[in-house]
Amino acid sequence: MLVVDVRASLGDFELEVATSIPLEGITGILGPSGCGKTTLLRVLAGFERAEGHIVVDDEVWLDSTSKTDVAPHSRSLGYMFQDTRLFDHLSVAGNLKYATSRTLSQMKQIVVDDVIDAFDLSGLLQRRPNELSGGEKQRVALARTLLTNPRFLMLDEPLSALDEKRRSDILPYIDKMASQFRVPALYISHAVGEVAHIAERILAISNGRVQAIGPTSEILERLDLLNVTGRFEAGSVVEAIVIDHVARHRLSRLTIDGQTLTMPMEAGVAPGDQIRVRVRARDVALALKRPESISIRNVLDATIVDLFHVPESPYVEALVEFKQQRLRARITRASVEDLSLAVGTHVYVLIKSVTFDSSST
Repeated sequence: MLVVDVRASLGDFELEVATSIPLEGITGILGPSGCGKTTLLRVLAGFERAEGHIVVDDEVWLDSTSKTDVAPHSRSLGYMFQDTRLFDHLSVAGNLKYATSRTLSQMKQIVVDDVIDAFDLSGLLQRRPNELSGGEKQRVALARTLLTNPRFLMLDEPLSALDEKRRSDILPYIDKMASQFRVPALYISHAVGEVAHIAERILAISNGRVQAIGPTSEILERLDLLNVTGRFEAGSVVEAIVIDHVARHRLSRLTIDGQTLTMPMEAGVAPGDQIRVRVRARDVALALKRPESISIRNVLDATIVDLFHVPESPYVEALVEFKQQRLRARITRASVEDLSLAVGTHVYVLIKSVTFDSSST
């Protein structure tokens, strides 16, 4: 467990964070630009001065009362910045070897060959950083950070320099860091989709304060956190079970709370697999009657459990519930009025697009 209760001032900005974060899996840190996400990581790393205390399991890193302040190089964490910061004069093998000479924790040793295999680096070992693509550099940087054998990792928008395709290629490697090598991570990103894809929980920050912390699905469905999760990419994460594949249509059929959903067929997904899928609020529409003769194939029964009128906006965020799981839908105020929508109204949920989370099979 990472226990944090800190206060820091940077010019006019005040960071005041008090929370406990399980050091297990990946914790996504979400919030608008300038809210204090990177400042929090820098405080945890010892790069910024702060008052309060930081305790990792039973190890005290900061305690203002006893004047304890462990130096950054003695805090057993791995910090990956927005740029890769690889050593240009060393080969990939040399960069990895350097990391193994700076072991941060003796709690568990990570085998170099295992990391090379997991990050598909065997064919890159003799190359220099300037001979690598952006995605390859990120894989090397991730592997190098992991090989310092940290108690946990802090990843500050590590994929911000990559395009969407390369980002999706790298995300499974980040997931491996936490799952295969059992090294927990704090992961900052402005992209809600990235965080939804890999994070088990989300720490939501706004104006230097913690707004919420909890399971990813619960945080993403909260209508009061629009300033943190954003409007464009906001949505929901739901658990589904693969029923079968319809090869001629290149589709997979899933079941969610006993109802059927279809999505584009994904390689490596088999009938019976439990997977996690993400649905953006802007890709969900509501109807009072089951529509006919339309191109949208996914129509599910649900009940409205919450409506949030976004201030100074034409939109309303609706939260609908199946038997157990929930989805967000973004509709207009005019639609709410015309359809007389209210909490408790039975509706048909029209889902235009579903994103598969490959880390959850």
